[in-house]
Amino acid sequence: KREILTTALAHRGLDVPVAPLRTVTIASRRRAQLGVRHQNGRGEIGFREEGQHALVDLAECPVLMPRLVALIPHLREIARRAVPDGVGGRLVVTLTDAGPDVAFGTGKARLTAGARAEIARLAAAAGIARLMVDSEPVAMLARPTLTFGGVAVEPPANSFLQASAEAEAILTELVLAGVGRAKRIADLFSGVGTFTFPLAQNAQVLAIDGDKPAIEALELAARHAQGVRKVATKVRDLFREPLSPLELKDFSAVVVDPPRAGAKAQVEALARSKVPVVVMVSCSPATLARDLRLLSDGGFAVDAVTPVDQFVFTPHLEAVAVLSR
Repeated sequence: KREILTTALAHRGLDVPVAPLRTVTIASRRRAQLGVRHQNGRGEIGFREEGQHALVDLAECPVLMPRLVALIPHLREIARRAVPDGVGGRLVVTLTDAGPDVAFGTGKARLTAGARAEIARLAAAAGIARLMVDSEPVAMLARPTLTFGGVAVEPPANSFLQASAEAEAILTELVLAGVGRAKRIADLFSGVGTFTFPLAQNAQVLAIDGDKPAIEALELAARHAQGVRKVATKVRDLFREPLSPLELKDFSAVVVDPPRAGAKAQVEALARSKVPVVVMVSCSPATLARDLRLLSDGGFAVDAVTPVDQFVFTPHLEAVAVLSR
């Protein structure tokens, strides 16, 4: 997998040091997006064939945490009540500090009072913290929180999270090392605060994301947080409206963790800015290499790139790059 990253960097003419691959244990994935279907009175849960609608019912999954694997039979029973017969959809399950957080999505659910009560009973028996059906809460036994830098955050259902807590810890370690002693940091594409709160233990942080519910969850957590520096938040589409060089001038470091498409517009603005340190977190070697090339052309040196194998048994790869002027 490390070669995937080195090849992508070389394709952009970047001859930079790539650290050894950091790995996670196999059964460490705390989050999965699965296919779900109710067919002839039977609930089916699994993965869809690549490029196909066919659903492969899941018997076991070596990459999921054992508690999530053990939950699957319960989710099949819930699917029979939550998903209309003959209908398929999506199921997102996340293991939080309080237990599993489950969201069924079909767009066609019409739950009776009796069905809601039965789903809530099944959710309680399975130890599910929160269960949503088509964005509506059906059962809430506990607040499904995750802890970032000692701060408990309640992520909105379906919000972006790192798939593995082990990988998240590695990424956070690399990000903190990359920003060093910076005291004013912009955390761009912050999500619910995965890096915001660890950074805020030693710095003032501005967290920006275009996902309004995620920023609202981060802001709520920040208001009740103890032992962190000042955290400010802003909802902003950084693809359409990146922070300008003028807006970036007072930051001593910027962390950028964009989706797979990368952050071309924001990186172009960073390349024109006077920010001294940039840390990029990426799940796409190709777009990371493109963005690093833009920063390099803007006067940054790529000091280190570290690949992280978060998605075992797949060609997907996380990486953290540290740049300085």
